Amino acid sequence: MPQQNPVDGYIRAFPKEVRGILQVVRRTVKAAAPQAEETISYRIPAYKLKGEYVAYFAAFKKHVGFYPPAPTEFKQETAPYRGPKGNLQFPLDEPIPLDLVKRIVKYRVKAVSQAAAQRKPAASARKRRK
Repeated sequence: MPQQNPVDGYIRAFPKEVRGILQVVRRTVKAAAPQAEETISYRIPAYKLKGEYVAYFAAFKKHVGFYPPAPTEFKQETAPYRGPKGNLQFPLDEPIPLDLVKRIVKYRVKAVSQAAAQRKPAASARKRRK
């Protein structure tokens, strides 16, 4: 029997209407970061790329939380959704701004990829010196 994806179990634990919203957010994140590993971290769905988490989301009673805080480049667009610690809160009774989610995730994927590329040459240089 194939192993069940833990994110499926997370989503299945919510009422039908919320499951639908979570599935759409999940598809949006996966489309924006297709190479990211889907997992559970801090008991919520998480997407990891090159050792860094690019996105998390979680359902709450009245909203879907989106983490980590959005980059400052998105400050104006995310202002209506900012939670107490800068994380985003998308109300369940309003359309989720999926284009914004997609652009934030793509931005993070690019940042993580650039940071990883900068780390590689330094590691290679250390190996050559030995």
